[in-house]
Amino acid sequence: MLNIYICEDDPKQRRQIAQTVHNAISIEELDMQIAIRTGDPHELIENIANKNETGIYFLDVDLQADINGIQLGEIIRKHDPRGFIIYITTHAEMSLLTFTYKVEALDYIVKDERDKISARIKECLININEKYSTAATDVLKSFYVKNKEKTVHMAYEDIVFFETSATAHKVLLHANDRSIEFYSNMNDIKDKLDDRFIRCHRSYIVNLDKLEEVDKTNRVAKFVNGQSCFISTRGMKLLTDAMKA
Repeated sequence: MLNIYICEDDPKQRRQIAQTVHNAISIEELDMQIAIRTGDPHELIENIANKNETGIYFLDVDLQADINGIQLGEIIRKHDPRGFIIYITTHAEMSLLTFTYKVEALDYIVKDERDKISARIKECLININEKYSTAATDVLKSFYVKNKEKTVHMAYEDIVFFETSATAHKVLLHANDRSIEFYSNMNDIKDKLDDRFIRCHRSYIVNLDKLEEVDKTNRVAKFVNGQSCFISTRGMKLLTDAMKA
């Protein structure tokens, strides 16, 4: 899921941008969410620091703060070099500064064109979704999950483990920041994954890269996100052999 960050000092305009973004996500069924909407650029910086994830940023240029939106974009680039930055501002004349500061903005939307703002925001989000999906397919291996709400592509590196659901014929995918329930079975899932995933129990498939500890005495796998799962006797051998490889 792509997180969206909105930094606009005017509360009314901030609400309008957030509502437009929310509507586009709902209508287009995009795998995105608004993580923060704020007038304080430092709150945004603090939130993305050390996250190591790709985000979407809607920024004003004049933030009535000690740094402006162009400088904020430069800082964002240090934390999120692949992030998508869109400026929504009245200062069209400052668009050239995005090149000076090497911000590489995806778009520069002028607030004076009020009748076009919603359409431009929607176009940006659709464009980003296509770019991100292509990148995930070409660069990062992904697992595709389809449920009633939407189709989600989940990069392998974000998956912690799979678990058989209490609901018949369903499986739970546990990721870094959420869990998704969908119709499938463990055999079909295992066939689609690469060697980093080990079926350590008939009810669990784990990502070796997300293991923090293997408790051999109690036969429990502990993950970096604090979750855990059981390991069968056969699964323990598969797991320990894979970890040695």
